[in-house]
Amino acid sequence: MGAGAGAAVELEAGDRTVRLSSPGKVYFPERGYTKLDVARYFLAVAPGITRALHDRPTTLQRFPEGVDGESFFQKRAPKNLPDWIPTARIEFPSGRSADEICPTEPAAVLWAANLGCLTFHPWPVRRDATDHPDELRIDLDPQPGTDFADAVRAAHELHAFLSEQGLRGWPKTSGGRGLHVFVPIEPRWTFTEVRRCAIAVGHELERRMPGRVTTAWWKEERGERIFVDYNQTARDRTIASAYSVRPRPHAPVSAPLRWEELDDVAPDDFDLATMPVRYAEVGDVHAEMADRPHRLDGLLELADRYERDHGLGDMPYPPDYPKMPGEPKRVQPSRAKRESS
Repeated sequence: MGAGAGAAVELEAGDRTVRLSSPGKVYFPERGYTKLDVARYFLAVAPGITRALHDRPTTLQRFPEGVDGESFFQKRAPKNLPDWIPTARIEFPSGRSADEICPTEPAAVLWAANLGCLTFHPWPVRRDATDHPDELRIDLDPQPGTDFADAVRAAHELHAFLSEQGLRGWPKTSGGRGLHVFVPIEPRWTFTEVRRCAIAVGHELERRMPGRVTTAWWKEERGERIFVDYNQTARDRTIASAYSVRPRPHAPVSAPLRWEELDDVAPDDFDLATMPVRYAEVGDVHAEMADRPHRLDGLLELADRYERDHGLGDMPYPPDYPKMPGEPKRVQPSRAKRESS
């Protein structure tokens, strides 16, 4: 069907009716999935994705012409935002601010899908406490030469460590080759403190899995290891939500999992067609995630010990960040070596 194919349709989402324009527009040419297919997918997993986004300032990753067209991240709420979708003002590291949408109901997800949003990137905060994360997010990112099975091994070690700390993590596929583990926390710590905890978790995994896990920020130093991307916990860094659709040809989705499932699944198991079937069978396996938020005292103490006993303090921030207090020199190691010689 053509880019503008089909008359608009109306979809029911909770108590609201959402208009979907050009429902026949093809978003995933390899599979033939259309804009309407995407919208119906979000309806099928509506309670799950609404739970993942609820009250969170959310950046929209939009693909108005489908996955083969141009895409962009929309942080600021569009001017045509319906008055029933709330917003929250968030502060960027640059000092600038923006009002982002905070979905609270399935209709908001459909409204964004009509704009071509496939992937939702929620902040780890709620709109009533935008400076205090309520999730510690651990991103296990396979580097070249490693794969999903390596990420699973790291996740099992992470699970054991978190359990020792009295913390419960909730795993999900990234929609790519990696895994995300979210730990619900009380919203009493700053972004800097939560990031410090993520660094400590990374160091602990490095210690427990030598040669298999790394926190090295510079790609040239990572090797064939699983990278614990601690900077995903920095302010204005977000991770694709559970149930988000990822912009790859086969239309994969980020799938919430139970720990006991990790060894028996592959990322390609979960896509636009299979996830609604799974959801109908098992529901949202992360539905209770926010019911028991944890404290970070133990991880902050661990961070102190790594700094005191091993000299492992702060680490480089992303290149677009202003220089942060206590941050080491932000220069690529090979470049620093050339300059010193």
